Formats: sequence, structure tokens, C-alpha cells
Amino acid sequence: MKVNESAENYLETILMLSKKLPVVRSVDIANELGYKKPSVSIAMKHLREKEYITVMEQGYIFLTESGREIAEMIYERHEFLTNWLTSLGVDKKIAAEDACRIEHVISKESFQAMKEHCKI
Repeated sequence: MKVNESAENYLETILMLSKKLPVVRSVDIANELGYKKPSVSIAMKHLREKEYITVMEQGYIFLTESGREIAEMIYERHEFLTNWLTSLGVDKKIAAEDACRIEHVISKESFQAMKEHCKI
């Protein structure tokens, strides 16, 4: 299951928003990411076509099982990498920015080895 970085970011954002909002809408995603609503609408269309999300008539966005799987994987990587870099003395903001880049390119094997090495 190869997903591009942009799609992973959108899925992760939907997951994070769903943890703090009763429902997630395109406007919420646009506000969170600082993107224009038309750009988000196009991205949601692509995610819907790939069956990573469902969109209700009211515009509420929900992750499908496959979308949630990807979102949770990326979110776990982001949290782990941010915390690990911070524990090494990296500024929290820089650690989060670097984690956001690394989370998309690191292999499953390397990430698992890092977790095992750190006992997390």
C-alpha cells in the first residue's frame, strides 16, 4: 500500500482532528493545515476515490479502515520521532518539523528497530 506524502498528511490530520472535534469537515482540515478550501476539496475527492475516507451528505469526513490504518501509522511515527528528537535535546518545534519529514520516508524495518532500541 504505497501512499504519497500529501495523502498521508491529510489522513493524519483527519485522525488528529477527529480526536478533538465531534465531526471533521473540509473547512476544519483547511484551517488546521493553512490550505485553501478548494485544494482540500480536491484532496478529499482523491482520498474518497482511493477509499481512504467517506464523506457524508452533510460534509462530514470519516476515515475508512484502510485510511485509519495509514493515519495511525503516520501519527505513531510522528509522535515517536518528535519525542525521540526532543529527548536528544532538539527544540520541540524543530523536532516536530523534522519528524513530519522523516515519518514519510522511513522504512517499517528501520522504524521498528528504532522503537525496539528505545524500548517503546
